[in-house]
Amino acid sequence: MGRIFTVELEGRTYSCRVCNTHLALAQDLISRSFRSCRGKAYLFNSVTNITVGDLEERMMLSGTDTVADIFCCFCGQNVGWKYEAVQEKYQKYKEGKFVLQRDRIVDGIDSGFEIDTCSGGSSRYLALPSAINNA
Repeated sequence: MGRIFTVELEGRTYSCRVCNTHLALAQDLISRSFRSCRGKAYLFNSVTNITVGDLEERMMLSGTDTVADIFCCFCGQNVGWKYEAVQEKYQKYKEGKFVLQRDRIVDGIDSGFEIDTCSGGSSRYLALPSAINNA
């Protein structure tokens, strides 16, 4: 496998929770009212630094849609999905858009300490670089 190059975004960003690779800009956020099986999710016009999985028909809350899982290009974490096609006419605005699962991303303005909710065992605290620099 070759070297992985990532795009560094300017402005307020949303990043991969595992490796902090930039995924989206706050200005591309369309909606915070989406849900996934893991909880809250955000709809974006565009994202970067991802790889797209295989297309599949998936039963969503709004009906059966054609989607593809999306993964962080750096660490491989599944961060959400992309809508390729939707059945319902009133849902057509989703086509070509991306959903990032809130528990898989970090908001660029988040700082301090966070609880790692992805590990299966007991909670542990992770120090972010901003917390270390301010100490």
